[in-house]
Amino acid sequence: MIYWNSFADFIAMGGYGFYVWGSFGVTALVMAIEPIAVGRSRKTTIARLKRQLRAESRSKEA
Repeated sequence: MIYWNSFADFIAMGGYGFYVWGSFGVTALVMAIEPIAVGRSRKTTIARLKRQLRAESRSKEA
């Protein structure tokens, strides 16, 4: 088990703090952005499919 003498030692992570906290930060950012990106992509795809369906139904009527 690892014990730190102070909060600053905990943040420093034995000299690897930049990499450790940077990794946590990037992971948190990706986890926050991913649902937003998926939602936008879903919305765009549904709109495109609706347009395609309307175009196909119009071409069959003519």
